Amino acid sequence: MASVFNVVEQGPPIEVFALTKAFNEDSYAKKVNLGVGAYRTDDGKPWVLPVVRRTESQIACNETLNHEYITVTGNEQFTKAAVELLLGEDSPAIKEKRAFGCQSLSGTGALRLGAELLARIMHRTTFYVSTPTWENHHKVFTYAGFTQAKTYRYWDPSIRGINFDGMIEDLEAAPEGSVIILHACAHNPTGCDPTQEQWKKVADVCEAKKLFPFFDSAYQGFASGDPIRDAFAVRYFVSRGFEMLCAQSFAKNFGLYSERIGNLTIVLNNTTKLPAVVSQVSLLIRGMYSNPPAYGSRIVGTVLTDPKLREEWMTCIKAMSSRIIQMRKMLYDNLTALKTPGTWKHIIEQIGMFSYTGLNEEQSKRLVEEFHIYLLKSGRISMCGLNEKNVEYVAKAIHTVITEPK
Repeated sequence: MASVFNVVEQGPPIEVFALTKAFNEDSYAKKVNLGVGAYRTDDGKPWVLPVVRRTESQIACNETLNHEYITVTGNEQFTKAAVELLLGEDSPAIKEKRAFGCQSLSGTGALRLGAELLARIMHRTTFYVSTPTWENHHKVFTYAGFTQAKTYRYWDPSIRGINFDGMIEDLEAAPEGSVIILHACAHNPTGCDPTQEQWKKVADVCEAKKLFPFFDSAYQGFASGDPIRDAFAVRYFVSRGFEMLCAQSFAKNFGLYSERIGNLTIVLNNTTKLPAVVSQVSLLIRGMYSNPPAYGSRIVGTVLTDPKLREEWMTCIKAMSSRIIQMRKMLYDNLTALKTPGTWKHIIEQIGMFSYTGLNEEQSKRLVEEFHIYLLKSGRISMCGLNEKNVEYVAKAIHTVITEPK
């Protein structure tokens, strides 16, 4: 029987989810998952932050709370705390009431909400992303209505670092008004961030060319263990007087992956148009999902506004970032001890959850098929998948695919 859905073609699999499915179905005892972007303990298990557990219990026992709808723009305790975490409590933008936050469906939802505002309401047409970037950036912005997708150079495989001159050259050539997607810290997928001096140069170009910065902040605090350090780029741009958007995710730094808790911070240069922007963002939210969920925002809002809970959270993010740094060093040390051809210093110089190893597609494929080590074909690995029990095995496998080509 004919179906109206006959026009629908099978879409390509989402690589990272397909990898996780294959990993879960693999019975090999020494299998390793380096694809999933989620924190794991040294035992390879998900970690619920103790401060989150305690806050969940506190919320559950609070009989004054109910399950009524929250406001369209979200839990104000949470959005206020999220903006302050990003910009700093003493930020002039906050004091002058020209910065505000809207709760979103994690960082992805914040990106989509901001993209909808820029494309549908502000009529921006062109966006730029780094080469490479998080694979979902392109879908989010094109589906929101942007018609011109452009790239700026970023990763240089010859030095396994940033092609900063190429980046600046491409930004200088961007049309006025273009939206520039910038990773606030722990660039995904490369793990390579500009230095503070380089960020200043990026700001110079954006100012001179009248480019609009849209930061993606998925790892604040999680990257280095210090939320202030990880917020440098965003805070610097605000200090220069930029109007901007920033998508914030609390999946990694709170371990709240399934709660989809995020925030879109919007910074204006004055308060005149703030009510209009809030009204249009509210209408966009109403047309997409009507209201955000309360649970995750109550957890994050409670922790960030309670001094003792916030201090404990700071200890947790320091523990997570420190373990990732340790895994970077152990992988580097093992590869160095094996005398694996090439330079591997970039592994310990990169920051955050991911490392762009420099492995090519064929080598990555062999790691999956021959060694049951699951990673993206680009050679990107999640450092969280490494632990003291498997890092030597992973290093030896990398050494083999490099030194014993098919």
